[in-house]
Amino acid sequence: MGKIISIASPKGGVGKTTTAVNLAASLAVAEKKVLLIDLDTSGAAGISLGFADNDRAPGVYQILKYTHSVRQCIHKTELKELDFVPMNPLKPVDEERINRLSDNKMLLHQLLIPLKQEYQYIILDCPPFIRGLMTAALAASDSVLIPAKVSHLSIEAIEKLFEHLKWLERFTNRPVATEGIVQTMYESRTKSGSIFQNTLIEKFNNILLSTVIPKNITLSECAYYGKPAILYDANSKGSIAYLELAQEIMRNNEYL
Repeated sequence: MGKIISIASPKGGVGKTTTAVNLAASLAVAEKKVLLIDLDTSGAAGISLGFADNDRAPGVYQILKYTHSVRQCIHKTELKELDFVPMNPLKPVDEERINRLSDNKMLLHQLLIPLKQEYQYIILDCPPFIRGLMTAALAASDSVLIPAKVSHLSIEAIEKLFEHLKWLERFTNRPVATEGIVQTMYESRTKSGSIFQNTLIEKFNNILLSTVIPKNITLSECAYYGKPAILYDANSKGSIAYLELAQEIMRNNEYL
């Protein structure tokens, strides 16, 4: 039985999509069968994997409208073990509709359960706002991985997310475990980086992952070329860090 992991934070710019794409790719390189689902209406995960607008259909919009099954929306990627469900390019009216459709908080949960027999990891790239698709993703997930970039607002975002998870558990009667907090875009020689890391250790030491994702130009460049870091520059610090993150998560989920 596979595991569904949401990559989530109610704060933009912390590396959610970068983490979702590169973690999924790194798990696939480790010969785990992985499905990555883009739930952010920006469609950034698809762009990061080299999918042009006209390649991103059918996708999540059709799934939520029940015109296609999830399996009908699965696309192959350059990596043998990594499959992908894209977010369609949406008009403003479609974005509003997809938000209304995702108000059914248990919809994704019901749709994704059968796929846990086929994939060891299902990674959900969430939007940076709680209402709608993030809540539906969390309700469908077994755990949540939280990227955190150096910022006081990142700490507040983590605390806000945990409060939301408590509410969601009461609403669904289904707890969502914390896969961990991973530091992203980390700069070790800065005072702010040290202060932030110490604050994370003080507040969240029991769920803070040991892997740290450094600020790395490769992680910025590879998205422009439509490739995960492992296929763009496997020897870069960013690529190696995400491989280490995948190893840490696999160690924490040895039963998969």
